[in-house]
Amino acid sequence: MDDKHMQIGEVAARTELSLRTIRHYEETGLVIPSARSQGGFRLYTETDVQRLMVIRRMKPLGFTLDEMRDLLDITDRLDAAEPADSTERRALLERVETYEQAAARKIEELRTQLTRAEDFATTLRTRLQKAPGGETAPRTAELPA
Repeated sequence: MDDKHMQIGEVAARTELSLRTIRHYEETGLVIPSARSQGGFRLYTETDVQRLMVIRRMKPLGFTLDEMRDLLDITDRLDAAEPADSTERRALLERVETYEQAAARKIEELRTQLTRAEDFATTLRTRLQKAPGGETAPRTAELPA
């Protein structure tokens, strides 16, 4: 990994996260900047950016901050684990597998929601096309009481 330090603006651009979001993840202890400049600016490494990317990928799947923290802890421990300690490594990998299975389930739920949303949009489009003269219904139409 590169030891180059980046300021928060560059990290925000690379991760497509807002400065506010990155600061929030610092406040919650998910990603602490690796260093501070003499002027007090947050400085991040490539490892910090990768941690933020893990969080960014977990968020749309509905994982909680505690789950994000747990998975980041697991990956840190896997990276630091001695290859000889196969029992701990196996236990950590089982926990990662649990997250992988949860992610797969959440992705399927999102696919179902997307399909329903697309069906709804198609129904509306069809309804508009069937309207007399292809015109849209008046926006002031009242709903039945």
